Amino acid sequence: MADDKITLDPAAFAAAVLGGNAQRPDEANKLYIKRQLTLYLEATLLAQDFNNLEESRFDMAKAQKRDDVLSKIIEHRYH
Repeated sequence: MADDKITLDPAAFAAAVLGGNAQRPDEANKLYIKRQLTLYLEATLLAQDFNNLEESRFDMAKAQKRDDVLSKIIEHRYH
């Protein structure tokens, strides 16, 4: 399970999101920049949240493996 751990680079993810967000023809520069900044911050936070969830899932998988091993040891020792 450790081999399938996925992590995102928050800055690279945010940059990719911004790359698909072109300025609208009738949009003022200031509004566009604000929209880009908001998107960048939201994308960065989303990637960080994803990484935290992935780390939690990874930790839970490690805990489950540890518990399985301990159960087998106890099973063999006392049965």
